[in-house]
Amino acid sequence: MGAIVVLGGCGGIGSVASRSLVAAGEEIVVADVDVDRAQALATELGARAIAVDASSQESLTSAMTGADVVLNCVGPFYRFGPPILAAAIAAGVDYVDVCDDLAPTRVMLAMDDAARAAAVTALIGMGNSPGIANVFVRLCADQLLDEVETVDIMHVHGGEPEEGAGVLKHRIHAMVNPVPLFVDGGFVEVQQLEADGQAFVREFDFRDVGPMPVYPYPHPETITLPRHFPALRRATNLGVIFPLAYFQRTQDLVRVGACSDDPVSVSGADVVPLDLAVALLQRQRPGFLADAGVTGPAGCLAVEVGGVKDGQPHRYVFQLSSKAAGAGEGTGIPAAVGALLMRRGKVAGPGVVAPEAGVDPLDFLPLAFEVMAKLDVSAGGESGIVHLEHIGPDGSRDVIPLG
Repeated sequence: MGAIVVLGGCGGIGSVASRSLVAAGEEIVVADVDVDRAQALATELGARAIAVDASSQESLTSAMTGADVVLNCVGPFYRFGPPILAAAIAAGVDYVDVCDDLAPTRVMLAMDDAARAAAVTALIGMGNSPGIANVFVRLCADQLLDEVETVDIMHVHGGEPEEGAGVLKHRIHAMVNPVPLFVDGGFVEVQQLEADGQAFVREFDFRDVGPMPVYPYPHPETITLPRHFPALRRATNLGVIFPLAYFQRTQDLVRVGACSDDPVSVSGADVVPLDLAVALLQRQRPGFLADAGVTGPAGCLAVEVGGVKDGQPHRYVFQLSSKAAGAGEGTGIPAAVGALLMRRGKVAGPGVVAPEAGVDPLDFLPLAFEVMAKLDVSAGGESGIVHLEHIGPDGSRDVIPLG
């Protein structure tokens, strides 16, 4: 059997996925444009490393040749998602990624016929949100409810040691582009910083983080979930970064037009406002962290699912949280589990599928807990990072044990 090739395998998400796969006993190849860092990680894990240029189809094809599965952790996905999937289809290699961008999700879903013709299964968005969020909605549909009617996905993270330019540009991209939400059985588009988007802002009390306002976010669950759950009437995705003052500074820069891609002339030199805004945020971020007393990463994904069971309304609130991990762990571990399921023939295919269509929760959850245990990460239970609460028709609440 071939190896699992992890593209971007030594980055913040890719390195967690690489460690998770090795902990599960898999043979991997750490593929990255930074071959020195890739080799250092591969040596630590007892794996192989190769150099890959994600902008070159020739380089991608070479990296994928002979692989069983390619796990794509290279962002931003609006730039790299579709061409890397195209390379995997051309190479006849099954594919998993953590794409959380709307535009490339639409493009990749449209590649379904090409994937089917090549007998390739592509599982897209197998991270946190999307990813675990979608799997939990399907768990409710398969095991807990007769019909799923509402889904509200909320997420927060922050405090990571550093944020690269790509991460910040992705966040700004989310603030300036329309956000599709599924409301009253139909799609609407709102802008995060405009009045129509502000109408959806709410406060949520996240485990291990606390109460935070959350804003419309252009993650793709709102366009994939309605395809799979016919009774669905609402699907929203709301998110925020902490410290809140840091997130709001980013919003302020967007509001005043300081995040344009169009160069402006400054003292005879062309300056791209977006690049300047990102550099400014990176320089100011340590001060925001210090002022807020943030000393380490944390994050939480919350999913509220409402529906009907035996003619009665029920709600389930799922939270996945951590005081010691940020976006890397929250996304990298489920991505690795998705690759493991793909390797074991447990993802529905061929074709391009979102997690709710391709992954059975009863396959995903035991394997996820197994990987977490091998990484010494707490799983379910009252004190664990996975928490599920049921709210009955009379408003009563009870905790459902997981794991």
